[in-house]
Amino acid sequence: MYIIEKTGEFDNTMKNEITKYNVLVSSIELLLKDSRSKIVREINQTIVITYWHIGRHIIEYEQGGKERAEYGTELLKRLSKDLTKAFGKGYSYRNLRLIRQFYTTFANWQSAIAKFKNSIVPSLSANSPNLKLQLAFAKLTWTHFVRLLSVKNEDERNFYLIETAENNWSVRELNRQINSSLFDRLLLSKDKNDVKTLAEKGQIVENINDALKDPYVLEFLGLEESSKYSESELEAAIINNIEKFLLELGKGFSFVARQQRFSSGVDHFRIDLVFYNRLLKCFVLIDTKIGKITHGDIGQMQMYINYYDREIALEEENPTIGILLCKEKDDFVIEYTLPEDNNQIFAKEYKLYLPKKEELKKLLKKYL
Repeated sequence: MYIIEKTGEFDNTMKNEITKYNVLVSSIELLLKDSRSKIVREINQTIVITYWHIGRHIIEYEQGGKERAEYGTELLKRLSKDLTKAFGKGYSYRNLRLIRQFYTTFANWQSAIAKFKNSIVPSLSANSPNLKLQLAFAKLTWTHFVRLLSVKNEDERNFYLIETAENNWSVRELNRQINSSLFDRLLLSKDKNDVKTLAEKGQIVENINDALKDPYVLEFLGLEESSKYSESELEAAIINNIEKFLLELGKGFSFVARQQRFSSGVDHFRIDLVFYNRLLKCFVLIDTKIGKITHGDIGQMQMYINYYDREIALEEENPTIGILLCKEKDDFVIEYTLPEDNNQIFAKEYKLYLPKKEELKKLLKKYL
């Protein structure tokens, strides 16, 4: 009996030591990971700031006291040769052109840089750019900026700059959002006065119209535009790509359920997809339609919303939102089925391919 007790004490001691050691290892791992992340951020900021100053020096040299710089190809070729010889890769003619363009595009952002590197340039002034833009400037990598330089419209570029920083988009995700014309699609759900708001503050979700897009771009589902597929197949493709679908839905959305069932006693009903938006503090129900929506589809969604508002949602939560995600809208049916003060049911089209920017620009001219 004594030996067994001693063995038990020994086992407990060993377990305690192992637990303490594992805690030690975890603490050190977290410390090292955090340290590495800080080093990477510091390196990225330093590269961006250095390139900005290289661009400034090139422009000032080209200006030579004149008000405007005269672009010189030979200068960049000569500079590329000398810098590559002295510092190695990273100073090709193409990269120097990008660095030069980077400065000319963000020439007035000295104060943004100063916030993070005030030893290099003067401190922030009263005329500094918007704070969100300043913070974004410090977070993005050089590769992010290279992609942003292709966006010619300043308002649109600033919007992507802010959204990339706030949502921690990778360059790949930023590229997708630009290619899917997120800025233009959000504008289709707003009025012309919201252009500057998007450019200066990014996407702020205060009501459902702030969160909606038109159309939704679902090219990541892998469904062919010309192929035949059922509503259940569309829904299954969304579930299989739920992470990407949540990114496309936008800020604040989390997945709750698929094919959520409720019954009247005899009859059973199923809601295709249920989400919750923590910013809007409400449930969002989505019904997928592979064709043009009908008044019956709208009536069915109204029933789903009523059920959720009366049986599921808490008193402190906002009214439930319903989205009919369809291949084609019918504006006449929507207008005369829904009440004029409707703010709960929305019909939105989806695309299985990246829309051409020209298509969205035409729609913007029509609606704004």
